[in-house]
Amino acid sequence: MSTAVKNAGHDGPLPYPDDPQFGKASPGKIGMWLFLGTDAMSFSGFLLAYGILRAQMFDEWPNPVEALGGVGLSGFMTFWLICSSVSMVMAIDACKLRDPKGIRLWLGLTCLGGLGFLGMQMYEYSHLLHDMGMTFNTYEKGTGLFSATFFAITGFHGLHVLSGTLYLIYMFKLALDGRFDNGDYNLLEIAGLFWHFVDLVWILVFTFVYLL
Repeated sequence: MSTAVKNAGHDGPLPYPDDPQFGKASPGKIGMWLFLGTDAMSFSGFLLAYGILRAQMFDEWPNPVEALGGVGLSGFMTFWLICSSVSMVMAIDACKLRDPKGIRLWLGLTCLGGLGFLGMQMYEYSHLLHDMGMTFNTYEKGTGLFSATFFAITGFHGLHVLSGTLYLIYMFKLALDGRFDNGDYNLLEIAGLFWHFVDLVWILVFTFVYLL
């Protein structure tokens, strides 16, 4: 049975197509959830190791905000990545509505979100290496373990953003080929699961590594 939703400013109900995929777990979704569960353990190990080292070397550990030259850029990177997560949701919703132009628009913006984040991270690394005295294992104003764990955690996340962006670019190619014009959003939702996971992990990294 078709459903309908009320739309403010629209005369009468706005028809919304049936969603036969709602509430169903495809093999691809199950596989992605299993992968994300194991991947979450990897990030948990990194953050746990960071917390233990910081507790053991509390007197030598620099203040992250001062050591990284503030959190303005990283805060904007967080906002940027969250916006890309929203655009991913909009791409899937456009697929449900069988809106090819909307799919390509929102999916393209999500790809740009990933590329933009990687560009900002490269700029941040350059700034830390040349202006803040940080290398991959040394730090001029404190213990080298701080810079080592910082680059390990953020670099590991950056690899996830890179792989996720390449994944989304492939989805964008499929969208250009008309793969999602029939409203089958299963592949998009699987890609979205990974992208939302990457966004969530960055929020944790930003909180524990940049702020605390």
